[in-house]
Formats: sequence, structure tokens, C-alpha cells
Amino acid sequence: MNAINDFINRLGKNIKHQLKWAKRQQLEAWRIYDKDIPQFPFAVDVYGEHIHLQEYDTGWLMHPEEYRQWLADVCEAAQFVTGFPAQNIHLKQRARQKGTAQYEKTGTAGEDFIVCEHGRRFWVNLDKYLDTGLFLDHRNTRKKVGDTAAGKRFLNLFSYTGSFTVYAATGGAISSETVDLSNTYLDWAKRNFELNGMDLAAHRIVRADVFQYLDEASQQGKQFDLIVLDPPSFSNSKKMLDILDIQRDQAKLVDGAMRLLAPQGTLYFSNNLRSFTLDGALAERYRIKDISRFSVPEDFRNRKIHQCWEIGHL
Repeated sequence: MNAINDFINRLGKNIKHQLKWAKRQQLEAWRIYDKDIPQFPFAVDVYGEHIHLQEYDTGWLMHPEEYRQWLADVCEAAQFVTGFPAQNIHLKQRARQKGTAQYEKTGTAGEDFIVCEHGRRFWVNLDKYLDTGLFLDHRNTRKKVGDTAAGKRFLNLFSYTGSFTVYAATGGAISSETVDLSNTYLDWAKRNFELNGMDLAAHRIVRADVFQYLDEASQQGKQFDLIVLDPPSFSNSKKMLDILDIQRDQAKLVDGAMRLLAPQGTLYFSNNLRSFTLDGALAERYRIKDISRFSVPEDFRNRKIHQCWEIGHL
């Protein structure tokens, strides 16, 4: 019982510390706990009046009955600390990521609802897919894009649900292209665009394999002032022409994006592969600055959740 009390106390302390911060930042979605106590390997995120509770796969062996009780205690602790009803605690097990994990359905329909972030609004769903529709760890980079997008042409590659594009458009980008291979997530992006009053004629949604898109856009002479390239670590989606391995394919992707970048433009390149190392040859071709220290937000500061670079032409 003492162990669960430690978990309750830590959750309570974290929420108390972060509530004012989140309010000041105009955030309705943020992380309150991330494996702070080793015996409770969970990530706990607030989304409005809901909790997204993810158990990390540790490989621990527990008797099924004991395991069920342990999970029930953790869910009750989240309820107790937040005051949210049981149906607002959404539990998932987060296995080690394989392939197109973010696109996997969980078998539960769930309910779509809206959360606000820095004055923008986004549809999320905490049950239907492994991920929720909004990657909270990229909040700082989204804000940076929004703050610098005025008058610019924006390109969003591996766009997921288009949150970077929402920031760019509401920040004054004159046009954008949002590229992904998943119809599900591009439909979701369109709903986010409509939710934020964006002009769909100026902000195009493009269903394409990113490698193919980069080749065709280069042949067409397209140019952008601001580009976000945030690929998955690995993807073996049947829709893709080839398997994506970000460690192996980074130069091809960065070079392809840089061919589309205007002379004074900026490319933000990010990924969440923990073992990732940037190809040294890229630094010989481009001006590169590691901005991970600034791109990872305060509520993720205890974890190496992603790496991010700002890239420009020499």
C-alpha cells in the first residue's frame, strides 16, 4: 500500500507544481508524470478533463490477478488525484515501438474531443489509436514555427494530424503543403484546419510517400521558406514504396528537403529514435544547430524524448 501512496503523492505534487505553469502557457494538454518512480513505469498526460495513462512495457512478470489489481490501483490513484471520473482515465500499454505503431488501432472507438494549446485547437482521441493525435513533446517547436511563419511558404513532411501546419497558418504563413501517406491522419488534419478557421485553398493537404513527394516537388521547382521534417524512427507500411529506417535514410530525407528550401529558409529535422546519431557528412553540406535543449518542453525535461536540429544553407 505504501508504494501506491508514493505514486499518489508524486502525482499530486507534480500536478500542483504544473497547474499554474500550464494555465500561463494556455495549455490544456501536458505531461504530469513519466516513470518518476521506477516501480510505476507509466507516462501520465492530462488532456483537458481526461487522463492518458500509458504503461511502458518493462517485461516484468506478474501473476495475472496481481497485475490486474496493480493496474486498477494505478487508475484509482489517477482518479483520486485529479478528481476525474473513472471513464475519463484512459489506460494503454505502450509496447516497444515497431513499424507503424502510431497508426495502429487499439480496437476501441473512443471519443473525439478538443484541447487548446497556445490559442490553437486540436481534435484528440485517447482510445482509438496508440497515439492521441497531438504529440505533446513537440509543443515548443510548434510554437517556434508559429512565431516565425508570417509571410512564409510552409512544408510539413510526415505531417501526422497537421498540428505544425495549424501553427504555421495561424502564425501568418501565406501557403502550406501538408504531406502524409495516411488518409486517416490527413482527414484528421483537415478537421484540425477547419477547427482553426484555416483557408483550405491556401493550405493544401497532399497524400503521398514523402520520398516520392520530395523527388516530384524538386522536379517541379517548388520552394518553401520553412520546412518541418519529423519522420517516424521506422516504418514498414505497405503503402510505402520502401521500408523507412531513419538512421539509414536521414541523408536522403534531409537532402531532399533541403533541395526545396529557399536560400534563407529553415528546416526543422526531428525524430524520436533514442539511439539516433546525426550523419556527420550533413554538417559539411549545411549549417546545422542542435536545438533539442530548447525543443523538449519543461514537462518532458527528465526524458530524452526526441532530438531536433535547425538546418539552413551554408
